[in-house]
Amino acid sequence: MLTLDPVQTLAGGGVCLIAGYVIRRHVPLLARFNIPAPVIGGLLVALAVLACRYWDFTPVRFDTALKEPLMIAFFTSIGFNASVALLKIGGRQVVWLLGLATVALIVQNLVGMALAKAFGLHPLFGVLAGSTTLAGGPATGLAFAPLFEQAGVHGAESIALATAMAGIVCGSILGAPLATMLMERFDLQPRPSTQAVGITVAIVQEEEGGSADGEGHRIHAGLKGFVLILVAMGIGSWVSVGLVGLGVTLPSYIGAMLVGAAIRNVDDATGWLRLPLVRMDVIGGICLSLFLAVALMDLRLWELAGLAAPLLVNLIVQALLVALFCLWPLLRLMGRDYDAAVMAGGFTGFMLGTTANAMAVMGSMTERYGPAPRAFLVAPLVGAFFIDFVNAVVITAFVNGWT
Repeated sequence: MLTLDPVQTLAGGGVCLIAGYVIRRHVPLLARFNIPAPVIGGLLVALAVLACRYWDFTPVRFDTALKEPLMIAFFTSIGFNASVALLKIGGRQVVWLLGLATVALIVQNLVGMALAKAFGLHPLFGVLAGSTTLAGGPATGLAFAPLFEQAGVHGAESIALATAMAGIVCGSILGAPLATMLMERFDLQPRPSTQAVGITVAIVQEEEGGSADGEGHRIHAGLKGFVLILVAMGIGSWVSVGLVGLGVTLPSYIGAMLVGAAIRNVDDATGWLRLPLVRMDVIGGICLSLFLAVALMDLRLWELAGLAAPLLVNLIVQALLVALFCLWPLLRLMGRDYDAAVMAGGFTGFMLGTTANAMAVMGSMTERYGPAPRAFLVAPLVGAFFIDFVNAVVITAFVNGWT
């Protein structure tokens, strides 16, 4: 058996990540459903290990010690994106959609717990297969998996992967048809005035410097962003320890994410740091991809044996619930117009999968029917930034309430 140390495991994750991008480029179906490249590459390794297990042979052992720092770095970068100023840009509709998504998170977990009890499973199985992996996606599911394991949900990482993957596919399939049905049912068409209006969101404009010093500025901005993420992670570890000391069960990234959000909003008010958010997003994205690849390589897929039926029933019921949310409260709250219908497609994407699903669904709609600038402002703000914060609070409340 080959044993890899943390650096070798990370290198293997990088190879799996590149392999995932190559495979997705050559298999259009994977690109169509927005299956993340690290999921493709990491899952192939997990399947290979599963096949070897059938022959009672373990080919490799991974040391995933670097998995948690990568995960914390990604969620810290998300924290730096949580700006109160963005809420003001989006106005009332961002608040309404975030409120609706929050209610949907709670409903996902309550329904999941009820279904888990019906199948004779641990109630927190329903929370893991609810907002943790559907609205949260694979990253949130894998981040919270250790807490669910401690609470008694065995095979939490494998369950998180299975539910998140199924949700991504379901969100991609369901989003566009649902939005189209709403348009046809209520005769919603793009308005000429709406098409003519461009909505510009000025989150942060990074100065690239003059042509002579542009490269030096980019290096400095990247270094600055990397150091700020590390600082937030360092301070955040103390915050997490303090919160755990209060008796609250939390994932390890919460403290760093809160510190990142605090730094962001102070900088929005003062302009002291001039945060290089574009660079920080790139760093966070790299850390997320490597985290997912390393985590999925080490998944024990055999732990899913016997859970296919409850997972399938849960996914069908959860998809119907998201569709019902779109049919009535969302469409009415968002204005019952063309943009609201496109937003419903995006809501389906990120409540069952990821923000990438939401953007793909909305992109397919606007490519066919015309621009929906309000939808492309509101849905990404909620799906990419604020929902992660709210979901972490909701999941933590359910875990602590049960344990």
